[in-house]
Amino acid sequence: MQSLVHQIWYGRHWLKWLLWPLSGLFWLISSVRRRLFALGIKPVFHAPVPVIVVGNITAGGSGKTPTVLYLIELLRTAGYTPGVISRGYGVNIQAPILVQAHHSSAEVGDEPAMIFARTGVPMVVGPNRIAAVKVLLDNKVGVNSDSAQVDVIICDDGLQHYALGRDIEIALIDGDRRFGNGMLIPAGPLREGTWRLESVDFRLCNGGEPAEQEIAMSLSPSGLRPVLADNPAVPPQAGDAVVAMAGIGNPGRFFATVTEQGFELAGTRAFDDHQAFTLADIDSLSASLPVLMTEKDAVKCRGFAKQHWWYLAVDAKLGPDFDTQLLQKVVAAKAGKQGNTHGVR
Repeated sequence: MQSLVHQIWYGRHWLKWLLWPLSGLFWLISSVRRRLFALGIKPVFHAPVPVIVVGNITAGGSGKTPTVLYLIELLRTAGYTPGVISRGYGVNIQAPILVQAHHSSAEVGDEPAMIFARTGVPMVVGPNRIAAVKVLLDNKVGVNSDSAQVDVIICDDGLQHYALGRDIEIALIDGDRRFGNGMLIPAGPLREGTWRLESVDFRLCNGGEPAEQEIAMSLSPSGLRPVLADNPAVPPQAGDAVVAMAGIGNPGRFFATVTEQGFELAGTRAFDDHQAFTLADIDSLSASLPVLMTEKDAVKCRGFAKQHWWYLAVDAKLGPDFDTQLLQKVVAAKAGKQGNTHGVR
């Protein structure tokens, strides 16, 4: 199914014209909704601390999670105590959950589980982002009463969630696929028109050639790590044959990265984004050759991992100019805290 959707959105598939009327309906509903927020008919909640929204105008992966990880480290280095909220896509959550070490990806979602495993950041997952913000602010970091409280909130996705006021917006753009056929969902990948990019604070182009006013971002591999905890096995080296798998929005990018690292691809398998895995799914790929996967996929496989399974961790790379500008905006937002409707018009 995902393969067909990609053909429609990023190819020349004729089915887009059959879906076009539904895209018109989507445009009408989303436009009315934005207008209700702009007129104040629907309320906007403004948190007492700066809120940074990391999102995109297209459906599917474009590098949001590595960007969130980058921001966590940047803010911590600058002396802030960041917290993260997330919808927990693909998971049935009824009320906000303060993510803990014992939570699995099946309980809180793929990306939240990965972000927490990597950083231990204060994080709340829930269907209502405003409720998630309130829970996050009510909890201090650590176990002592003197522990720090979250003073900057990063919203993982939610560019179109206008009920939550935001001070800084970061839009991710897939530099390879860009905006596909330029149509709105479901005929195309767009959640909003490209006009929306005019109102964000930063446009990060992940891969490809950045257009005017876009900031180049790349994902840099930081080495293979075992999916199985305390794995004594030696990881594969450049030149070795491996099997690569990915259950992300753009599997081809991961396969290309594996090749760029010097591995010989003996096989690849693209799963649906956010797909839950079983032991049989991974075992069917290879019983002997090393199996390489993304970090997001690895958090879903740790409960039944084997020694020849590895994940390739990647880190977002951005220039110092972005760091400086982002931190300046955080300082200004903290001083003012007047909120910004950004794309609501």
